[in-house]
Order: sequence, then structure tokens, then C-alpha cells
Amino acid sequence: MIILPDFLIDNPGQPPREQWGVRVHNDVIDAVAPNAELRQRFPADEAIDASGCTLSPGFVNAHAHLYGLLAHGLPLDKAPSGFWPFLEDFWWPLVEDRLDHEMICAATDAILLEMLRSGVTTVYDCTEAPYALPGCLAAQAEVVRKRGIRAVLSFEATERVSDENGQLGLRENADFIRACRKEGGLVSGLMCFHTTFSCSAEFIQQAHRLGEELGVLVHMHCSEGVHEPEYALKHFGVRPMEYYDRLGVANARMLASQCVQMSDREIEIMAARRVKMTHMPLSNCEVGAGIAPVPELVDAGVTVGLGSDGYVNDFYEVVRATFLIHKAHKQDPRVMPASLVWRLATEGGARALGLEKVGRIAEGWQADLQLIDTRMPTPTEVHNLYDQLVLWRSHKHVRLVMVAGQVCVRDGIVLGADEEAIIARAHAAARRLWKMSA
Repeated sequence: MIILPDFLIDNPGQPPREQWGVRVHNDVIDAVAPNAELRQRFPADEAIDASGCTLSPGFVNAHAHLYGLLAHGLPLDKAPSGFWPFLEDFWWPLVEDRLDHEMICAATDAILLEMLRSGVTTVYDCTEAPYALPGCLAAQAEVVRKRGIRAVLSFEATERVSDENGQLGLRENADFIRACRKEGGLVSGLMCFHTTFSCSAEFIQQAHRLGEELGVLVHMHCSEGVHEPEYALKHFGVRPMEYYDRLGVANARMLASQCVQMSDREIEIMAARRVKMTHMPLSNCEVGAGIAPVPELVDAGVTVGLGSDGYVNDFYEVVRATFLIHKAHKQDPRVMPASLVWRLATEGGARALGLEKVGRIAEGWQADLQLIDTRMPTPTEVHNLYDQLVLWRSHKHVRLVMVAGQVCVRDGIVLGADEEAIIARAHAAARRLWKMSA
């Protein structure tokens, strides 16, 4: 198959190519060349005339809680008054502690529809559901494989329920990582624990040892609000990233999400130890956590990806928020240019997740693509393409999504999905969860 767009974003962040396209063979990019050359070289191939469109790598949603969909609209007497009350009074007791396999799977299927339609071709998900152990990742993986998306799944192990439950969570990750390697395909796993305030030093070091033994990243939430830095200073005498450095686990295998309340010293540690980071601009706003120092992290050379956190899942809204919020925060319109944001949303996320040959359009790389209608009220040109995409596009403009060479979405329709049945299943799961809160 050859795809022949008006513009090609092959190396995100770099100037796009005009009248260039690609040839896809099996699951990879086989050729990248001018449209006319592709037509000449591959006359027998199916040709997609994508006039008026831009072909880009698919988005990498580098941090999500897919089960979080069930909390959208959950009845509350009053909103939590801060990040710690959000966890202690709402998220843990009313959502995570009540999840079972069916709820997780129903939410996963529904939210993947939203993500795929908005050009997401890879998602990293961390599930915390202490009473859904064991087997929740295997159940979730069955749903993910049906949708054809590339996915990294993990269980957010924590000792907040009990030491024994924490061990179950680590074992859930280890068993799943091994099973995925045996099966192959687009689904993989990594090691994951929660935070410094819900996990002991021994538990954190154990998680990192397992990650090293299995050759995978180790993920945790870090300083999402002021609570964790205050907790770490009180109990350890240092801030969270300094504490991880003291424990000997701050290294290139660490993937730290959120990283909102970070000191200059912590940013220095992340850069020096090659810690990776994922940024969730919209959910940080929703919980009143603050604005992460992403411009500073990028400038320091930290690998940064973007995530939805399972909150707003049209990834164009996440991209747009990243573009706008930091400009307002820094009172500088030059901060976080559109080309940089597009790179973070694609190859940046892939690098944060340690994925190889994902996030760029180049020969031999995975054919994870999105085709975007870029017919605008004003002319779309090489010099303004990134700004036009970031500011004026949404899931409504995504014409085609391909993962590993397979078309998953065409003209807004997720192929092979009974959307009415999937949404009905999610509604039933949400109402069951909500009824427990009544």
C-alpha cells in the first residue's frame, strides 16, 4: 500500500515534507519518498490518494488509567479539596478499591475507541485495583488485542492495603511481562509501583530489582501534588527524586509520571540519571496539582512524553493543552512551540516507553500512522503546519489510523468494533460502580 498525502511528518519536530508519502509493507514502512516516485516505483500497490491531508506518526499516549473512564460523572456530594483528599476520600475508596475484571475490561474497550479515533496508536496503562488481583492484566490484554492498538500494560503495585497485596501486584507485573514475551504481538508489560508515600524503601528497591532482572522499565507516580514532596521531606529529609537517588533506583530504567512539584535539584538528578518522564497537563489541572516544569525538563535533556491520564482522551486536546498551558504559566508565547509538542506526542512518548522504531516515519520503522485532514480556512503550508495541527484539529479530522500496518480506523469508524455494544457495556459497569458509592 502507498499513501500519498500533501504533507508528511516523518521526523517529528523537523520541517514536514511536501508531496511526500510512504509505502507500507506488512507491519513496517518500506519506503519514504516523493509521491510521484512512489507511484512510479510501486504501480501495482493499492494507492490511497490523501490530497488535503497530512500523514504523521500516530500519537503515543504514554500514561493512562483506562479504568478511570468509569469515574467520569460519578456522583459526588462535594469535590475533593486537594490532591490528598482526592486520593483518600475519592479515588481509592470510590473507584480503585471497587474495581473488578469486568469493570476494567468494559472501561478499557470504551476508552480505546476514543483514543484510536484521535490518532493514538500506542498507549501505556497502569491499573491499580487491589481487589482485582490476580489476573486483571491478562483479562485486560484480551480486550486490547481485539482493538489492534499497541499497548504497554502494568499493575500499579502498592502496600497501602497490605504487604501481601503489594507482593501480589509485583507478581502480577512479572507474570504478565513473561507471558507477553512468550506470546509476542503488540502488547507488552513493565514493572510499576505507586509512590514513596504508599510503598516502603524495600518494596521500591524490590520493584527495581525485578525490572532489571526482566529488562523492563519501572514506572511510578512522582510528586503529582504537594503532598508527596512534603511527605518525603518529613519522613526522609529529602524530596522524592532525591530519595530515589539515595535508594540507588534513579536511573535510565525509571519512568516517572506527573513530576509536577519538582525542585531544580530534582530536575538535575533526572537529567544526570537519564530518568524518563510523562506529562499529563489536563489531569494535573483537574486535581489542582499545579503545572509541571516541562520546559525546564526538556531543556535539561530529559526524555518527555505526553499522556491523557485517562481523563480527556481526545489526544488532540492533550497536545493543545501542552502547547497553551506552559505559555500562560511562563507568560511567554515562545515556550513549547508546536513542533516540539508534536514530537513529545509521538516519538517522545515512544522513547519514554522504551519502544524501538516507533514514533517516526522511516524505512524499517513500525507503520503506526495517522492521516489528518488539514484543509483549513487559511492555507496550510510547511511553515505553519504544526501550528495548524495543534491549534485547529481534533479527532473529527482523523481520516485513517494504522497500527503495525493494519488499518484500525477509517473515517472516524473503529473497524471491527460494535460501538453501541461497547458503550452499553461501559454504562453498565459505571452504574454498578456508582451504585456502590450511593
